[in-house]
Parts: sequence; structure tokens; C-alpha cells
Amino acid sequence: MELDQRVRAFVVLGHFLEQFRKDGVKKENDPLNALFYDDMEALIKAVRIQNPWFIEENVRMAMAAIADSLKEETLINWLAVYRDQLQKEHTPRSVAVIMAGNIPMVGFNDFFCVLMSGNKFLGKLSSDDKLLLPFISKVLIAIEPGFEGRIAFTEGFIKQMDAVIATGSNNSARYFDYYFGKYPHIIRKNRNSVAVLTGNETREELELLADDIFMYFGLGCRNVSKLFVPKGYSFNLFFDSIYKYQHLIEVNKYVNNYEYNRTVYLMKNDKGLLDNNFLLLKEDQSYSSPIGVLYYEYYDDLLLLKEKIDKEIEMIQCVVSKSELFSNAVYFGQAQCPTLFDYADGIDTMKFLGSFA
Repeated sequence: MELDQRVRAFVVLGHFLEQFRKDGVKKENDPLNALFYDDMEALIKAVRIQNPWFIEENVRMAMAAIADSLKEETLINWLAVYRDQLQKEHTPRSVAVIMAGNIPMVGFNDFFCVLMSGNKFLGKLSSDDKLLLPFISKVLIAIEPGFEGRIAFTEGFIKQMDAVIATGSNNSARYFDYYFGKYPHIIRKNRNSVAVLTGNETREELELLADDIFMYFGLGCRNVSKLFVPKGYSFNLFFDSIYKYQHLIEVNKYVNNYEYNRTVYLMKNDKGLLDNNFLLLKEDQSYSSPIGVLYYEYYDDLLLLKEKIDKEIEMIQCVVSKSELFSNAVYFGQAQCPTLFDYADGIDTMKFLGSFA
């Protein structure tokens, strides 16, 4: 299959998925709709039964993010970096991809990269997210039948592969390294994202930061799980600005986590605990906060904070800030809107896939 065929197939897939965003409109002239539209709509609503975290709003949000990444201009700009690599003739290799299930279709980018690189995708899905990607695969194969022999999913132990991409916890990473270390591999561990505030943020900026914190209930590695704030920082404006997410308290899974953690902290008489009745702010030096909790830490000097973050960067997925000191920082509201170049853990997946062709 030629590179241009693969590109065209994913662009068409993007057009199809565009319909399922929150404000999406059904395209009467899309030939895929007769085969897949109704089933996709039903699936978007049904996956919550299999995973209560996958509410319809979040699934549609993930659909929109994928559709945006597959726009033709976006793909062409991304391809410019890899076109020479992708046009080389090579025998397709089997790449096993072990996926996480924390947010809907979180493994789509690996799926996309393996297929765009001309290789074969062998996916092992998380039990928390085992319905959406196989369905999207059926749509992609209908668009381009040449993918049929290059996409497979397995529930068993993976044995026959040429390379591995695995995403999981720090504990599972040790397991992955033991079993798959002899193959070319990318093994991803736990990471969290942080926001650095200076105290000069506007209400609008903090409202955007709320998206970085609460989208997907904070379950993604790109969700902000910790704030760094200047000593003496007042959280009043912050609490006012995030109020648009107070409806999360109506979601059982979320409120159960929030109430459990509040009970634990109150029993421990934890100091530095702030509560607005749907989010707990806890002063803590750790990065990975529980659901319904946001850690915060005071800093005295922004330069010293940058040194601290630089030293601990392997635990951090992205930094959200408007401070010019953090040159690679993501602006408020953009943490869950990665581009095709924003590879997980900063590892260029396409470069890796071309290294063993």
C-alpha cells in the first residue's frame, strides 16, 4: 500500500469521526454513514456501561481530538518531517501495542503511527477500553481494504512481533521490560502534568486551566494533577474560575472518589487542605493526585522551581504555564489538545518505527 493511500484513508476517517464531536452534524453525503453512523452513535452511548468513566461527553471529546489531528493540512505538515522515511520500501513488521485505558481511545496515536509507517498493528487493548478502537478499525478497513491484513487485536499473551510499544504503570513497565526488553521497544511509565502559576493569571486563563484539570475527570497523563503557586497565593479567583465543572459532583464515580479522599484527609487532620465541595486542594510534594484532588506546592523563586522541574522532568508529561521561563510550556486549556508532534513521554514514535525498518 502506497503512502498516499494511507494518508487518504486517515483523512477520510477524520471526516467521518468529525460528525461525532459534541457539536457535530451528520453529513448526509458521507457514504460511510449507511454502514457505520447509527452503530457509532449507539457505541458512544453504550461504552459507559463497560467503563463508567467513559461518559458520552468525554467520548465525543476524544472523537473531536482525533478528527482534528486527521485533517489533511495537519497530516501534510506532519508528514513533511517523515516523508523520506515513509517512502522507503520495506517489509511490513509486526508491532505489538499494549494500550492503556485511562481515557477513550488513548492508544489511537500509536495505532495511527504504526499503520502510517507501513507496518502491521497488533493491539492488546485495556479491558477498560476495548470497544471503540476495534470499531474505528472496521471503518478504516472499509475506507481502505489494504489495511485488513495489517490490523489485528488480541486478548492473549503476545508472542510473535518485531517491536513493542507498551503503556502502563511504573509496576507494569518493569514487567514489560522483562518480557519485551529483547525487542526494539518503547515502554512508557506513569507521568503527570503540572501547572505553574505566577499569580498574575486572569479569570479567563484560569477557566482554561480548569479544562486542563478536569477534562476526562483528570484521568489522563496530560491532565494537570498539581499546581505550583507563589508563596502567599490566594486561591479565591482560582476556585471561582473552575466553578463551571461543579456538575462533576453529579457523576457517581467522581463523587465517590472525592468523598472518599475528603474523609481520609479529614481523619488524618491534614494541614493545607482546601475544599470547594467538588475539588480538594491538598498541599503535597507529590505529582500524582487522586481523582477529585489537586495537589499544590508553594515556591519562592521561579528560577529555582524551573531547576526542580527540569530535574524531575521524567515524571512530568507537560507543563502548563504562561511564564516565558518555561519555553516548552503548554498554554492554558491546551494540555488535552496535543498535536501529532506531541508524542507521549517526548519519544518520537515515528522515528522509532523507522529505526528497525
